[in-house]
Amino acid sequence: MSRELTEPVVLAGRFVRLEPIALEHVPALAAAAAVDRSTFNWTPVPDGEAEFRANVEQVIAERAANRRLAFATIRLDENGNGQVVGSTSYLDPQRWPGGGGRLDGIEIGATWLAASAQRTPLNGEAKLLMLAHAFDAFGVHRVVLNTDARNERSRAAIARIGATFEGILHSFRYGVEGAPRDTATFAIPARDWPEVRARLEARVYG
Repeated sequence: MSRELTEPVVLAGRFVRLEPIALEHVPALAAAAAVDRSTFNWTPVPDGEAEFRANVEQVIAERAANRRLAFATIRLDENGNGQVVGSTSYLDPQRWPGGGGRLDGIEIGATWLAASAQRTPLNGEAKLLMLAHAFDAFGVHRVVLNTDARNERSRAAIARIGATFEGILHSFRYGVEGAPRDTATFAIPARDWPEVRARLEARVYG
């Protein structure tokens, strides 16, 4: 059971493949983010290849430091061919006192999707793959999902997964304006994972 974010892993489903982000993804990420940026009202997303290159270099360094594992989100067609349509990450790995150094908690976040991939099965399947890996491979006790407190659409989507709303973290994380934002925080404990998995599988594949 691997508990390190430094180890690359590819998560693949029927509609989406998540592969560790690399500099080779930069042009495709920039192209995907440029199509319709009006959908990123509450999500900070780099703009242009220069910003994406700096962002990817940063998250690669964070992976080397075992702080983050960022993925390129790749839409799959019926032939298995892929197109980069966004990104998502494991963040904030937590090792609790008394746990013997195991990975106890993780956040799934820093997620954005191109307009063409929104309201499709991609995000649901990506969450399913990441939650399964977090609980079944990392062996965490809980997964956290955070969003800008003003983002009602995102909050509703997280709640539909089956995550429990735990409150508002004030001035937690930077918002799209570049200033600290209030953050709505949700969590899925391991005990709820079987029910959440069944709900997600029904939504994505049913």
